[in-house]
Amino acid sequence: MTKRNIIVGGTLEDAARRVGEAWRRAERGEAAEAEDNVTFVSWSGLASVMTDKRHEILRHLHQRAAPSVRALARELGRDYKRVHADVAALESVGLVERGADGLHADYDEIRTVIAI
Repeated sequence: MTKRNIIVGGTLEDAARRVGEAWRRAERGEAAEAEDNVTFVSWSGLASVMTDKRHEILRHLHQRAAPSVRALARELGRDYKRVHADVAALESVGLVERGADGLHADYDEIRTVIAI
């Protein structure tokens, strides 16, 4: 199962520590599962990106890639301009990617960790 981790809170040092630990495991030849992390500084940062409509886009693109934003808007029955803005926001944080087959979200789940 492919997963993407969303981490809310923490510091740049925390992110650097995660990268460093993964690097050291790889240098030692330890088997390690690849991690795909998206980090937000705050809850409001995550909340400004992850809306219900954007979650709908992620679910749709998980099922099947869309050749373009226009095609995606048509498939969802939504306004092109709004879908374009939503895709741009999701793409900017790495939750939507563009490939040869168009827009896609190639992971099975998103796990969120919120530091208190």
